[in-house]
Amino acid sequence: MDRTLLLNATFEPLNVLSWKKAVTLLYLGKVAVVKEYEKEIRGVSITIRQPSVIRLLRLVRGNHRNVKFSRRNIFLRDDYVCQYCGERFDLKYLTCDHIIPRSRGGITEWSNIVTSCNRCNLKKGDKLTDEIEMYPRKRPSRPNGFYLLMLHVGVKIFPEHWKDYIFMRDWDG
Repeated sequence: MDRTLLLNATFEPLNVLSWKKAVTLLYLGKVAVVKEYEKEIRGVSITIRQPSVIRLLRLVRGNHRNVKFSRRNIFLRDDYVCQYCGERFDLKYLTCDHIIPRSRGGITEWSNIVTSCNRCNLKKGDKLTDEIEMYPRKRPSRPNGFYLLMLHVGVKIFPEHWKDYIFMRDWDG
């Protein structure tokens, strides 16, 4: 694993970094190493173990609670899976669907938008889910910022070293 979990001074997960960025922060005196991998990094005059978890020495104010509402973040939240048929699609075959259509008073917000393939979106049209018996596979909600970050960097299964610092509430969104 070549990624390092960055924690705030309060041990709250903030980001996922490359091990090179983590070593740079370490030598700048901005972080402390909390956990290490077995793998060693060898330099000309020094050998260190690759950092797995690092913690900032100063508190930074993170804003993981306010995730920007965007098509990209909706697709990330739903993992590029149509919420009606359950199939995974490339981005070009996906769209966003209002569960309660705008023509019926539905609003554009996290809890009313799901990822849909073009075929299911056409089939549903401006009908309510009860009318056509097409229900989303999971209830849409505002995702946690750290959860989206993990999906964005492509980490779906995190290393064993991180389990003490990534709480299930962070992962579940």
